[in-house]
Amino acid sequence: MRSVLILSGILFGLSLACQAAQTQTFPTSAGPVKITPLYHASTLIEAGGTTIYLDPTKPAKLSGLPKADLILITDIHDDHMDPDSIKAISKADTNIFAPPAVVQTVSSAKPLANGESKTWQDWTIEAIPAYNLKRGPAAGKLFHDKGRGNGYVLTFGGQRFYFSGDTEGVPEMRALKNIDVAFVCMNLPYTMPPDEAADAVKAFHPKVVIPYHYRGSDLAVFQKRLDGTGIEVRLLEWYPQ
Repeated sequence: MRSVLILSGILFGLSLACQAAQTQTFPTSAGPVKITPLYHASTLIEAGGTTIYLDPTKPAKLSGLPKADLILITDIHDDHMDPDSIKAISKADTNIFAPPAVVQTVSSAKPLANGESKTWQDWTIEAIPAYNLKRGPAAGKLFHDKGRGNGYVLTFGGQRFYFSGDTEGVPEMRALKNIDVAFVCMNLPYTMPPDEAADAVKAFHPKVVIPYHYRGSDLAVFQKRLDGTGIEVRLLEWYPQ
C-alpha cells in the first residue's frame, strides 16, 4: 500500500510539473499574467495575487491548484460548465460571472450577458458574443445560439486577453481591437475548422494567438494560414495524458 501511495504521489507531482511547463507568462504594467492550460477549455490565470479559472470542468486536474478568487463560465455545455469542478475550487468569497443561461444552473453565479462589462479588482471583463453562424445538429438549428454563450476579453495592466468560448468567426470576434493575446477555439462539428479560425484571427490581428478547445483539429493548417501575417502562433498541450 505504501508503494502505491508513493507512486500516486510521484504521478501527481509529474502531472503538476507538466502543467507548469505549459504556463505562459505575459508582462503587463501591473505585473506578469501567468496563463496555464488545464484541459480543453479549462484555463488557470494568475496575476496580481489573484487566481482566475475559465471553464473549470472534468477531466482537468484541479487537485493541488489554488482556490479561485474568480471563475468565468462561457456556456451551458458540460465541457464548459461543471458544478462539481466549480465547487471543488471555490471558497467562501469566490466570485463567479457567467451568461444568464448558466446562472439558471449555477445559482451562485452573477449574470454577465453579451456586450456587458464588469470591473473586478484590477481586471476589466468584457462579454463577447460566442455563437454559430451555420453549424448545427439539424437543419435550422445551431449548436450555439446567438445570445447564449460568452467569449471574454480580460484587460489587466494595459494588456488585453481574449478567450473565444464556443464560436465560429462571428462579426463580433472579427471586429475586436487591440488584442494582445487570443485563445481561439476550433473543432468540428461544433465550432469551426482551423482554416476558418485562422481567417477570423487575421481580421482582428492579435499579437499572439493560442489555439485551445481544438480536439481533433489539425493545428498545422491553422499555423500555416497565419504564416507571414506577423501574428505569433503558440501551440500548447491542452489534452495531457
